[in-house]
Amino acid sequence: MFRTVRTTRTVRTTRRAGGLRRATGAVAVLAALSLTAAACAGESAQAGSGGGSEIHIGAWLPLTGATATYGVPEKAGADAYFKMLNAQGGINGRKIKWTVKDNAADPQQTVQIARELIGQDKVVAIVNANGTAQAEAAFPFVLNQSKVPVLNEVGGTESWYQPPRPGLFGTQTLYEDQAAAVAAWAVQDGAKKILVVHSDPAAFVNVAKQVEPVAKKVDPSVEVDRLPVKYQTTDYTPVISKVKAAGPDAVVVILTSPEAAAFLKEAKLQGLSLPTYAYAPVAAESTIALAKDAAEGLKAVQLVKAPSDTDPAVKEYRTAMAKYEPGQDAGFLALWGWSNAKVFAEIAKTIKGSVTAQSLTAAYQKASKVDPGVSPVMSFSASSHLGTRSVQRVVVKNGVWTSVGDFYTPPARR
Repeated sequence: MFRTVRTTRTVRTTRRAGGLRRATGAVAVLAALSLTAAACAGESAQAGSGGGSEIHIGAWLPLTGATATYGVPEKAGADAYFKMLNAQGGINGRKIKWTVKDNAADPQQTVQIARELIGQDKVVAIVNANGTAQAEAAFPFVLNQSKVPVLNEVGGTESWYQPPRPGLFGTQTLYEDQAAAVAAWAVQDGAKKILVVHSDPAAFVNVAKQVEPVAKKVDPSVEVDRLPVKYQTTDYTPVISKVKAAGPDAVVVILTSPEAAAFLKEAKLQGLSLPTYAYAPVAAESTIALAKDAAEGLKAVQLVKAPSDTDPAVKEYRTAMAKYEPGQDAGFLALWGWSNAKVFAEIAKTIKGSVTAQSLTAAYQKASKVDPGVSPVMSFSASSHLGTRSVQRVVVKNGVWTSVGDFYTPPARR
């Protein structure tokens, strides 16, 4: 019995000692892991820069799916700029590493990609990504939790910038201001009765509503009506009949590029010839490809100069696209990507020392009169995170989008 008891006590003592050693070891391991995690968290916005040879940035883009027609050329344009820049020595001697991941325009995929870019790839910023809803889904993790800036996102709403969100800086004139610009243009051309033809989802309706107040600000006697069209309508026969019945002397279309092309083709087929104006999503090569000669004379606003422009900055873009992205479409969307990449680089060049999430945010807050040449001059501040309200007027002439004048700032909407 005694031996049994002693043996039991010995076993219990040994177990307790082993458990204590394991517990102590576990605490040590956990402490080490905590320190490592804290270090990683602190370095997530620092990695890829410092005194190294690279500045690592990332983006989410729709490279597959229905909106790949936006993401693929946007990536090609930015790639061409970064490749040209790296061939010239990079930014203050550091090469740009731009990691792009396909989100297929899906918000949930975007959140996962954001975690990978920041947690695994250690990017210092999200640059030249695409999509309003997609970015909104990722903002809580990227901007709020990780404190990594989102720079030059393609997309956006007024709520992003009024008031400005910490770490978020934009280069795209808001859709509402694009509508204001075409409204003023139509009235300045002599329009007295404008009909706004727009898709019926709320986002399109909101943009369409901006036409009337600005048109009346330019000329109080102008009449403005709206004609909603079911989203993704392909048969525009009844729509054109309604336009004829309304009797406008100018039309503003707030539609997708394929829908605008369908509108133009049916208008030509029915013999309807009216000055037609559109916002930037319509000013695309796809509109001309789909509408063909029915697009001739279409007026629109864009975020950049026409890719056919003779401006030296646009020539540099075409040359770089041919050299670094041969076979890719060197149109408006690629020029968007090029412009956003150039704005980032010009601002990053002003940073003395490490290029980090914090230094990039500070640099953007002080950046004024950043001139990418192909798009409006950008100016930011601590209280203003949207670089421009200006647009470029473009017209289809002889089957090609052509720049008209210089960049133009529309009247204020309020």
